[in-house]
Amino acid sequence: MITQEMLNRINELARKKRSVGLNAEELAEQKKLYEEYLLSIRGQMINLLDSIKIVDANADGEKKVEDTKKNEKSSPQKIFQQTHIVIGQRRLH
Repeated sequence: MITQEMLNRINELARKKRSVGLNAEELAEQKKLYEEYLLSIRGQMINLLDSIKIVDANADGEKKVEDTKKNEKSSPQKIFQQTHIVIGQRRLH
């Protein structure tokens, strides 16, 4: 989880690196913080993408909901043109 303290430390180390440079200990700390930060961001994106459902209305107006994982073989453009993507309660497209 990303905390405000973690972000503050990442920014502090980045500023110091640009101005005077970092010693070996600080470089190792910066690398560790970046890895934790990226891991957290990737986890958030995976959770967001896993929560996406595709809603496809057929000619009768009947809605069919599909998991995005089932449509991995279809091209993203084709899926997007024929469907509405719903994230939570928000509708895209």
